[in-house]
Amino acid sequence: MDEDTHPPEPPAAGPVVCARCGTAAEGDTAPVTWLSSVEDGRRLHFCETCARLHIRAIESRLDSLWW
Repeated sequence: MDEDTHPPEPPAAGPVVCARCGTAAEGDTAPVTWLSSVEDGRRLHFCETCARLHIRAIESRLDSLWW
């Protein structure tokens, strides 16, 4: 295997923030329209706008660093 696999981190307390643009979600959970991804053992959330802009890269399973 080319890379190490790490278990995902537990969810952080506090507001959910888009890993791409920094938009904060209302409340402590991501809205159902947001995307959740685990990259290098870290859970990342992406708002609906960022997810829509990068849907092709997401469907290709590219890490967010590539988009």
